[in-house]
Amino acid sequence: MVKKILIANRGEIALRIIRACHELGIKTVAVYSQADELSLHVRFADEAVCIGGPASKDSYLKIPSILSAAEITNVDAIHPGYGFLAENAEFSQICYENELTFIGPSAEIINSMGDKASAKKTMKAAGVPVIPGSEGILENVEEARVLAEEMSYPVMLKATAGGGGRGIRLVRESSQLGNAYSTASNEALKGFNNGDLYLEKFVENPRHVEIQIVADQFGNVIHLGERDCSIQRRHQKLVEESPSPAVDDTLRKRMGDAAIKGAKSIDYVGLGTVEFLLAEDGQFYFMEMNTRIQVEHPVTEAVVGKDLVK
Repeated sequence: MVKKILIANRGEIALRIIRACHELGIKTVAVYSQADELSLHVRFADEAVCIGGPASKDSYLKIPSILSAAEITNVDAIHPGYGFLAENAEFSQICYENELTFIGPSAEIINSMGDKASAKKTMKAAGVPVIPGSEGILENVEEARVLAEEMSYPVMLKATAGGGGRGIRLVRESSQLGNAYSTASNEALKGFNNGDLYLEKFVENPRHVEIQIVADQFGNVIHLGERDCSIQRRHQKLVEESPSPAVDDTLRKRMGDAAIKGAKSIDYVGLGTVEFLLAEDGQFYFMEMNTRIQVEHPVTEAVVGKDLVK
């Protein structure tokens, strides 16, 4: 039974976790940087511990400091929220090794979905529809060129460790491939310390639809419908809408069943989001899986009337 939780985050998500814990009778410990000493999450938690300087690398990303705070406050569990260390497999594993419950998936699951090329391969093996493309990481630009010719242009180059629209390039013809490959790889290397790329067929005018799932440790997985995040700027989501105007009950069931099948194939535990591209013909393709609660979770909460943090 969890009696006290350390929240390894700040801002809105930290406050949401604190509120949920208070309603469930669970004590909370906030951690904060020197710059966040007067923040609301520090005031509303039962206890608070300063873990370092203003920069994230000196505080919210500093695993030894967070573990020290967990030890001195004698917590049972750590909730990572979203961002910072939420999808850090090393952090999940270290929590396990220190007999702390990491409120999220295991290190193995985070690793399996964190690398997008590996995630795509895993989902394909589970029978979830995936966009045609490379089987894994591209060895070089020549391999990309051969594959692009086989599947026909346009194609997308994507960073395997990417996110937030970085390390992605649309290539409409062969003459663009060399420059696109080098710029995408360099951008990914600078942003994620990993320049590996994979290739996908570009789907024209798709919608971006994500399925919210919830899974327990007994193998039970359900979905809570979709969020449509097709309105974007530079691959960054601007508006989330639920239910999607492009998804009817039949398609919702198909997409939900696919998301559940994918989650069960990796023995997923916790909250997660399976993201799909929805083509104009109604076919959908797996994009990626976020192994954490997302910023957009209140949209689903407003529709289903449930507190996902609880």
